Amino acid sequence: MAEALAVIPPSVLRNISDKLYEKRKNAALEVEGIVRQLAAAGDHEKITAVIKLLTEEFTYSPQANHRKGGLIGLAAATVGLTSEAAQHLEQIVPPVLHSFSDQDGRVRYYACEALYNIAKVVRGDFIVFFNQMFDALCKLSADSDANVQSAAHLLDQLVKDIVTESDQFSIEEFIPLLRERMNVLNPYVRQFLVGWITVLDSVPEIDMLGFLPDFLDGLFNMLSDSSHEIRQQADSALSEFLQEIKNSPSVDYGRMAEILVQRAGSPDEFTRLTAITWINEFVKLGGDQLVPYYNDILGAILPCISDKEEKIRVVAQETNEELREMNADPAEGFHVGAILTVAKRHISSEWEATRIEALLWVSALLNRHRAEVLSFLSDIFNTLLKALSDPSDEVVLLVLEVHACIAKDTQHFHQLVVYLVENFREDNSLLEKRGALIVRRLCVLLDAERVYRELATILEKEADLDFVSIMVQALNLILLTLSELSELRELLKQSLVNAAGEDLFLSLYATWCHSPMALISLCLLSQAYQHASTVIQSLVEEDINVKFLVQLDKLIRLLETPIFAYLRLQLLEPGRYVWLLKSLYGLLMLLPQQSAAFKILQTRLKTIPSYSLNDDQIQSISGNPHPSISYNISRGSLIDENGNQGTENGHNGINFASRLQQFDRIQQQHRTHARLQAQKRKNSASSSKVQRPEEQKQQSVMSDTNRPPSRLPGGA
Repeated sequence: MAEALAVIPPSVLRNISDKLYEKRKNAALEVEGIVRQLAAAGDHEKITAVIKLLTEEFTYSPQANHRKGGLIGLAAATVGLTSEAAQHLEQIVPPVLHSFSDQDGRVRYYACEALYNIAKVVRGDFIVFFNQMFDALCKLSADSDANVQSAAHLLDQLVKDIVTESDQFSIEEFIPLLRERMNVLNPYVRQFLVGWITVLDSVPEIDMLGFLPDFLDGLFNMLSDSSHEIRQQADSALSEFLQEIKNSPSVDYGRMAEILVQRAGSPDEFTRLTAITWINEFVKLGGDQLVPYYNDILGAILPCISDKEEKIRVVAQETNEELREMNADPAEGFHVGAILTVAKRHISSEWEATRIEALLWVSALLNRHRAEVLSFLSDIFNTLLKALSDPSDEVVLLVLEVHACIAKDTQHFHQLVVYLVENFREDNSLLEKRGALIVRRLCVLLDAERVYRELATILEKEADLDFVSIMVQALNLILLTLSELSELRELLKQSLVNAAGEDLFLSLYATWCHSPMALISLCLLSQAYQHASTVIQSLVEEDINVKFLVQLDKLIRLLETPIFAYLRLQLLEPGRYVWLLKSLYGLLMLLPQQSAAFKILQTRLKTIPSYSLNDDQIQSISGNPHPSISYNISRGSLIDENGNQGTENGHNGINFASRLQQFDRIQQQHRTHARLQAQKRKNSASSSKVQRPEEQKQQSVMSDTNRPPSRLPGGA
């Protein structure tokens, strides 16, 4: 200290802490000259003493003017040292950096000014203090004093110039510092950080792309900043990095993919669009690197397919298709189970487009990796079953395609049909609204005969008789109307002459017995006309209710459609198809005469040609001969649908007498069930009218209270 006092005059020491800037400035110039002379003489001990004096007595002084003077003095000493300043930087720079956090704004300003002058002198030698300098500038960029911010900005520009021209800068040491500050919310700090990222990325010798995963999330975070300028700067930096990624032969896609997946779910629209755009490029460029991340990427893409912003939807859909076209192998790290888990989650999405794409993924996986998908089936099967109740027809059709692919295995097929039946039972509206769609699609995808046989087998064991009746009526209507079931109808038409047709007829018969009209329809379709007539004759009063008549009305109208053209043509030969004629007359007699169906059928029967029937055949038709029939053929016995003369005993293995007993037995069950249900309703209605004893007592009391007083015998 004494050495410093010996070389610096007392007047200079007084002026360097003066409140007037001009005196401090002049004193600093004196210090500069003294240090220059000492440097020329090589007296570094005295130079060290001068710097120590300026630091301890001035820079760290409690007096603000002393601190200002100390800072300007240190800068002057550095200027005086010129090329020899580097060896004294360890003394000079730390007190200046310390002053950046001074409570006095003017001191902070002078600290910026001092360090600016110091950096100009030492240039590249200043790099050893870069991290401390960066930390200080980061704080000053958000300083409350506008003058300090301005001074810090000038210093920042100089430091950037020094770094870009230096070969001593260590990016490895800098990145942790940058990463720590990337999620700061202050807009000035954000601008400062983006500025440094951009500058460093422009230096060819610095590989910022290699460290991009360390600060990528922070850049994406800035895309949703309230300041348009910051959003623009962050977007510009990201665009530049994406272009570099496209041109780089080596990129760490995996770490960045994890960040992008998170940002694709951002509430900010611009952030989502940028993230999904990056993911799109990664899917195209990443190749095998991204295979382990497919499930995460898919989880990010599927919701974006239903985004409210069209640009995001378009890019997400394109990315989804690119990803699905990549036929990755499980041996390469492609995890089928993980993809299925993602698809399962989004099959229940609130957005239809997302549900559709999730199902398309399941379908694609089934086609490519069937064994692996089936091994995970227990995790997703229930979700697929529930999706059959989806409000979207397109979703339901896709679900059915997936189920059809799974149902190639008998076990899964049975499970699917059982679930469908249970669903239809629990939700009658589903059967009404979607029954035809679901059954129709399954018949196309899985073979109509197989589907109907399975449904009949399951329904035959169903305990809910009312439901079975409704279900059979629905299935029967589908059978009689849908073009996709034409082959099934053709097979049934051969029931009396073909073993396969007979077997199908018998497999449906027991279940169809739960609905008289459905059974009659089945017999007409199978050309078992004599049995149809017998069933009609066996009906009792309880069978012919409103529901029966509604079904009968539908059948009469169906008889006029192309599906039953063969039946109408058979009426051209009434002598050959006596039992058909008798069945139709039987149906006519069940219809109310004023109904439209009665008039339709009556009109049809009147068109039967007036020939081909003899007297005996006329007598057999409902006991009510058709008025227009003449006797143009020779007399002969009636021919039944079996081609036999005489009674209905059986044909081709079908024992119709036994089948009729089965029908009567099942219908008796329905009658008994209906009576029990009626009795329950009656009892329930009666019990609701019967009051509990306490209620009766209370009512009696109330009644007595409200009754006018009566005169007692002998009373006044």
